[in-house]
Amino acid sequence: MLTLTTLIGGVRDARPLSDGVWLIGRSEMCRIRFDFPDVSERHALLTVRDDKAFLEDLHSSNGTYVNGELIDSPVELRGDMIVQVGPGMLRVSGEEAVEPEPEPAAESAGHGEQDGLGGDDEPAPDPMRELRRSVQEQIQRELLKRMDMKRLTLDGVDREGLEDTARSKIRQIIDEVVAKGRLPDGIDAVRLEDDVFNEAMRLGPLEDLLADDSVSEIMVNGPTKVYIERGGKLSLSDCQFTDDASVLSVIERIVSPLGRRIDESQPYVDARLADGSRVNAIIPPLSLSGPTITIRKFAKNALTPDDFIRFGTWTRNAAEFMKLCVILRKNIIVAGGTGSGKTTLLNLLSGYIPHNERIITVEDAAELRLQQPHVVRLEARPPNIEGKGAVTIRDLVKNCLRMRPDRIIVGECRGGEALDMLQAMNTGHDGSLTTVHANSPRDVMSRLETMVMMSGMELPSKAIREQVASAVDIVIHESRLSDGSRKVVAITEVTGLEGSQIVMQDLFTFVQTGVDEHGKVLGSFKPTGAIPTWFDTLKGRGISVDPAMFDPASDADVRVVVKG
Repeated sequence: MLTLTTLIGGVRDARPLSDGVWLIGRSEMCRIRFDFPDVSERHALLTVRDDKAFLEDLHSSNGTYVNGELIDSPVELRGDMIVQVGPGMLRVSGEEAVEPEPEPAAESAGHGEQDGLGGDDEPAPDPMRELRRSVQEQIQRELLKRMDMKRLTLDGVDREGLEDTARSKIRQIIDEVVAKGRLPDGIDAVRLEDDVFNEAMRLGPLEDLLADDSVSEIMVNGPTKVYIERGGKLSLSDCQFTDDASVLSVIERIVSPLGRRIDESQPYVDARLADGSRVNAIIPPLSLSGPTITIRKFAKNALTPDDFIRFGTWTRNAAEFMKLCVILRKNIIVAGGTGSGKTTLLNLLSGYIPHNERIITVEDAAELRLQQPHVVRLEARPPNIEGKGAVTIRDLVKNCLRMRPDRIIVGECRGGEALDMLQAMNTGHDGSLTTVHANSPRDVMSRLETMVMMSGMELPSKAIREQVASAVDIVIHESRLSDGSRKVVAITEVTGLEGSQIVMQDLFTFVQTGVDEHGKVLGSFKPTGAIPTWFDTLKGRGISVDPAMFDPASDADVRVVVKG
């Protein structure tokens, strides 16, 4: 037997639906009664026979909607269809009748588990969300009919002009819907206008998350599951896309302006947003969860060393020491795991570079935002649809050596470009910076050796280690801890090669002492007592540094003083 579930004024009711004719309307004679002014006396007719239900509108004044679409002929109802009659809603399903349940607690809504017209076996869809989505889709279809995008483009209308035209058309359509009394109760016209505009011209449901400064990462796992990271912790947001096509449309809007593509022949892509935020997208058939987007957001305002000190990422003395290393043109590698903050730290370190130097950056997708006036930014290019025309990071590193750089910054070394980077460091391009995925400073050395081997050059291990030991001066290792905080956990000097072993010494380390009752990691970041091997040369270069910077027993903040 079929079950009829109604939702009226937030009250849900379920009852068996026997074969026969069920009149829907405001009249007391109706078997399904919706007592609202905008519901007709005899509004619609529900016919049930052989476990099938058919709905027909009886020329009502305000119409009958199924999944947000106005019906003008009999419709066979399936279990996933939501019927709206004025402000009331109903659903016909093959489930057993269930007792009415109280509305869910407010906190449930925060996790996207909205109650609705569903059964008890699985989370039920939110009828209002489904209705809003259907109304939004109808307005989007009408917008496409009224906007001749091809003509506007040929007429030379820029993006700002297109957005103004779209906004005007959307407002006009919604005003018409409101004037005719077709906008369902509970749907805010202003919010609807923003949602349709974002879906049509921008990044749809992601716009609110991108505008939220507390969100550091956005992970779209198909249209209905959008996770976010706040304070280093993951949670499921209530943001949803309409369907897979809607997610694909957002991906296209991100990658197309960059000259990149994503399709079945190239089902994944790295890209960036206008603000420099990193984007990775992967689609079926490689992604079995549907189109997937991962966005690593960058702060609107570049972080400063003082911000890092306030966050507990490092100490004042560590910040001064890294400033000293950049001024002295030491070759620095920033290491850490995924999401540990390597690129953010690389951005900060680059801020110490003097403004009178020529800097060339090389990246897969340009993310670095340097403040110096003399910066040349290079970005790798993927192959075209014929599999040709690719320009790799390695090609760009080789090319930038001919561009008279004072500093070379490589966004990330992950392959054979490590050999070219090491050679540049060893041939007069001091002060270079890059990042490497690694679990410890010692692991960085092994990773570099492996990546050099990936270059295709058959070099003996000892020759590779000699290159590494000679090129790399400082390794700064950052980690994301169990409480979600990101901290610099080690600053290590590479002192040279003894036999076949690269020798390193930790200058600063983070020592964890425990976890408080809120799960926050406790510990301190202090010097180890070791002094850099080049410390004695500072006086001859006109730089004054108090050795107390490296004393673990000292709590004094030491400043680097550069004369001249």
